[in-house]
Amino acid sequence: MCRSRGVVTEKDRMDSEQELIQRLSSQLGLKLDSVRRTVEILDEGNTVPFITRYRKQQTGGLDENQIRAIQEGIATLREVSTTRARMIESLQELGKLTPELQAQLLEADSKRRLDELYAPFRVKKKTKATEALERGLGPLAEAIWNGRVGDDQVEKVAANCVGKHPDLVDSQIVIDGAREIIASRISELVAIRDIVRETARRTAMIRTKLSSGGKDEELKKTFSDYGGFESSFKRLAPHRVMAIDRGEAKKILRVSLDWDGDQAQRRAAANLELGIHRAKRFMAECLSESLKRFVNPAVERELRREATESAHVHSMGVFAANLRSLLMQPPLPSKTVMAIDPGFRSGCKVAVIDRLGTLLESDLIFVIGKDSRESQAEKLSQLVAKHQVDVIAIGNGTASRETEALVSEAIQNHNLSCRYTIVNEAGASIYSASQAGQEEFPDLDATVRGTLSIGRRLQDPLSELVKIEPQHLGVGMYQHDLPEKQLEQSLSEVVVSCVNSVGVDLNRASTELLKYVSGLNRKSAEKIVQRRHESGPFRRRRELLDVPGIGPATYTQAAGFLRIADGDEPLDATWVHPESYSLARQMLKSFGVEPQSMLKTKGPKLSTERINFDELSSSLQSDRFTVEQVYEAISRPGRDPREDVAGPLFRSGVMNFEDLKIGMKLQGVVSNVVDFGAFVDVGLKNDGLVHISRLSDQFVSSPLDCVSLGDVVTVWVAQLDEERKRLGLSMIPLEDADLER
Repeated sequence: MCRSRGVVTEKDRMDSEQELIQRLSSQLGLKLDSVRRTVEILDEGNTVPFITRYRKQQTGGLDENQIRAIQEGIATLREVSTTRARMIESLQELGKLTPELQAQLLEADSKRRLDELYAPFRVKKKTKATEALERGLGPLAEAIWNGRVGDDQVEKVAANCVGKHPDLVDSQIVIDGAREIIASRISELVAIRDIVRETARRTAMIRTKLSSGGKDEELKKTFSDYGGFESSFKRLAPHRVMAIDRGEAKKILRVSLDWDGDQAQRRAAANLELGIHRAKRFMAECLSESLKRFVNPAVERELRREATESAHVHSMGVFAANLRSLLMQPPLPSKTVMAIDPGFRSGCKVAVIDRLGTLLESDLIFVIGKDSRESQAEKLSQLVAKHQVDVIAIGNGTASRETEALVSEAIQNHNLSCRYTIVNEAGASIYSASQAGQEEFPDLDATVRGTLSIGRRLQDPLSELVKIEPQHLGVGMYQHDLPEKQLEQSLSEVVVSCVNSVGVDLNRASTELLKYVSGLNRKSAEKIVQRRHESGPFRRRRELLDVPGIGPATYTQAAGFLRIADGDEPLDATWVHPESYSLARQMLKSFGVEPQSMLKTKGPKLSTERINFDELSSSLQSDRFTVEQVYEAISRPGRDPREDVAGPLFRSGVMNFEDLKIGMKLQGVVSNVVDFGAFVDVGLKNDGLVHISRLSDQFVSSPLDCVSLGDVVTVWVAQLDEERKRLGLSMIPLEDADLER
């Protein structure tokens, strides 16, 4: 790109929106028109869930992930464009903008690259190089750099500089100062940094060892695998990056990163053309000094930072996938549930809730103490019989397995028809003491609120779990090491996605659930709940417009995701957006179905033949995407996407570690998915690990390709560590040769 020196057009200052969109289209591999129109409707204030479901005709059918990628991508490109424009303008004012530098700035595709290009022009902190410049050694350094002073002349010219500044008392100080200036200049050359960076990325090895200064013996045990650890840096797995970072931060590990420095120096020397330079020896010394003191440490920090950031992104992705699986667990409607929050000394809190999640009775039982187990089992059986309990939900915290044993005895000894399941109770205690918990159950003790949460998250996981900050749900890896703001945003997007993919009952949803609905926030959610309390249930979606603060724009974004089961408008109970009601009625009429009859059965018999949506769209004078969306909505008006997921694993008996044998076949529930495998709850105190190598007989690049949190899986016992009560499992049927103890 050739431009006259110092001439900067408005186009250079700020990339045109069309250029950014073209760049984004190329980066994402998406059609230009789809990207352009998606950016336009995002800029209009439409939410990602709304665009995904109700604006397919404009995006060309892009899915949620693609739309989020466009949203994030255009924001990044705009930020880079603004930064570039600011830098170009600043450099022009300083008179430092050369055609070459301008071209490099225009080609830069990240803020980091822009910062690197702009670095030589920033106001510098005081260094040995700046001190040498202040002493007037700039001209000498420039003369050496340009080859006007050769190796055989350096000392003579340096001697002539002695005494020209009070600090220049001898020629060695002059030579050292010139070396500092040139070494600093080399370190700011982007080409040199690129050479070292590329060499390091290709050849670097990371080594760790236990620090001799570490006092915490338990921590040393935790990081014992990293004493003498060595790996190719570019092949270092994300979970190992996180572990090494944590060990280093706790001063348990000492970490070093080394690469082929000789190769990097040879390539850098070739780039500077030192082989034909008059001051070849002196410049080589400057290069060596620059690499050792400036470039190499900076590149090491950069590579470590990039690895950490990449590991954070990966870990947040795993966390998000686990959270999505947890939130999308199928509900257990129309079941009376007994929830038990296990405990030893303070006892186990018991709460029986009806099919709508309303508290019927609370009590306390003990798994240890003076009362006999039989009397506690009798108390449980009486509560089950009194309230006709269908399922017992046991929290998975302290005393969970002892409580499970008691429940199992009660079921078997008293011939109870109910079964039990283990529920992840992470975050229940936080909810019980939260403002949301206090507002929902102001008259209940915090311990009862926590127990209620355990039972209600079995009845409807999504509705209950949204009341708890996602990072407290215990489904991540190294979550406390992740950047809080990024983690919060990532997980919030997952919650928003899940809530809007399932939809919300407008007349039953809590404030905590409503606030995640497209277009709504906490304030508008509170106004909706207040309106219900004051005026009774909503009869029509359009009554939302009577709620203070909800105008036409908010109504458009939210209405399709809010359903009314028994209202005056049958279509309010479906995914059909109010703006498409006329189209839906035309479609129903064409199939001979009345809207009122649509919800009285499993769904209208629209057609027994394959639908030709092109013909249907033409006859209804609408676009195909909208017609398909409306057809799907009225074909399955009560569809819940969580129905496609297997339900919880129910048990009636308990298992002990001593009952296990190598090769035994078990059923379990995936309790967490991490980089190196999946943890599975098979009914023991500790979950078993299915290592990534035993997830499938095919190559597995990520455990998430095979399993999701909450999956009910069949496993075989592969390893038993009786001393530590650790269990190794396999999802591959075991042959005798595979068994090890």
